[in-house]
Amino acid sequence: MQRQNSAPAKVSDLTIYNTLTRVKEPFTSIVPGKIGMYVCGVTVYDSAHIGHGMSSIVFDTIRRYLLHLGYNVRYAQNFTDVDDKIINRAIAEGITPNDLTNRLITEWDEEITAFNVLPATVAPRATNEIPEIISMIEGLIAREHAYETHGDVYFMVRSFPHYGKLSGRDIDELTSGARIAVSDIKDDPLDFVLWKSSKPGEPSWPSPWGTGRPGWHIECSAMCTHHLDGVVDIHGGGRDLIFPHHENEVAQSEAFSGEAPFARFWLHNGMLQLNGEKMSKSLGNVVWLKSLIERGLEQAFRLQVLQTHYRSPLNYTEAGLAASASGLVRLIAAGRPETTVTSNNQLVNGENLILLAEDTDRRFHEAMHDDFDTPSAIAALFELARSINRLRSQSGGTEQFRTAQHTLAELSGLLGLDLTEQHSTEVGAADPFIDLLIDIRAHLRQAKQWDAADRVRLGLQEQGIALEDNPSGTTWKKI
Repeated sequence: MQRQNSAPAKVSDLTIYNTLTRVKEPFTSIVPGKIGMYVCGVTVYDSAHIGHGMSSIVFDTIRRYLLHLGYNVRYAQNFTDVDDKIINRAIAEGITPNDLTNRLITEWDEEITAFNVLPATVAPRATNEIPEIISMIEGLIAREHAYETHGDVYFMVRSFPHYGKLSGRDIDELTSGARIAVSDIKDDPLDFVLWKSSKPGEPSWPSPWGTGRPGWHIECSAMCTHHLDGVVDIHGGGRDLIFPHHENEVAQSEAFSGEAPFARFWLHNGMLQLNGEKMSKSLGNVVWLKSLIERGLEQAFRLQVLQTHYRSPLNYTEAGLAASASGLVRLIAAGRPETTVTSNNQLVNGENLILLAEDTDRRFHEAMHDDFDTPSAIAALFELARSINRLRSQSGGTEQFRTAQHTLAELSGLLGLDLTEQHSTEVGAADPFIDLLIDIRAHLRQAKQWDAADRVRLGLQEQGIALEDNPSGTTWKKI
């Protein structure tokens, strides 16, 4: 069915916050109609957690919207598959690093797909890019931005006059510390490794400086340059990567090419916290992606991520996840098709759903054009869903009702929210989500988060679902 909504905002109206300039800027691509986008991927030494999932959902959503605007997006997201943590984990498991990384990359691909994240155009592995990495290091040495010592190669930070421009750090104020690797063989404590000589038993490759392996920072520069042909419109990653990783990427890439900027726009997502605390293995509070998949909460988590602006921190809580799951139920309910549709386009209870759909379309695009403001875009979707659900009984399956549903499904799809997967003409289409909310409520009650548990119960009650607690568990019925 042809949608009758108003035309979306013009591509030229898109503004994006650029970490490099610290302001929102009108977006233009280097090559008209095409975008080269690189996002730093995972280091595959363990299973993926919700922090990894959050970042992938953020940049997948941005990519989806750029595709919607008509751009041909070449999206590269790497795997760091050689690292001290990988080596140590492989030793602990009694397997080779390659066996470990192969297993975890397969696991990652399966899990992230469950969250409706599109596969990357190209997903390079650092170990497959050794010739490109060595070539870049040789170029940096030739241009006197790097030096070899004892089989290691280091980048000379002070040789690059613009070091610190991405993170806003003053090179004269940087000292050896928590995130600056100290070494007796470096000319300057600020210098960072491009190539490190290997120890016995470690993965290694031949190079002009002896057998060894690449440093982390040079891997991304080489892969990004190689797979995007030096055309980097957008470079993304978590806020924790701004310094030193992305700062070092800028320095070595621009020193190598002699051109600036290395990337036109730098985008960074906020960090994820768990109940207001940092999520870490040392605290024992890591939530793995597979645990959400086992509970069927992939779409609920995606919605939870998108209800926070991508540059803001996300505080993950079970109560927040429950609220998002409840919201997902409302969206799915609004999208449930009627069994009969008429051509009646009269007002429904004094409202014209087609005009509401057009207004939703306008607000959605205005929000997304403003630095991908997904919270405001989703708020517009929820308002349309409320109108659909409220007016369903009076609509009689009118054509305007169908148009509003089409708009809701289409705009939700631009955010990677699939409202059709659970669709059925049967009344029980939302039953699995109700069961999930009951499961979340049980977790909240076990954690003695009584207020949050009550909000789940009241939220379901507002949707016509009554919960009954009994010794054998919780049951529900429609009211």
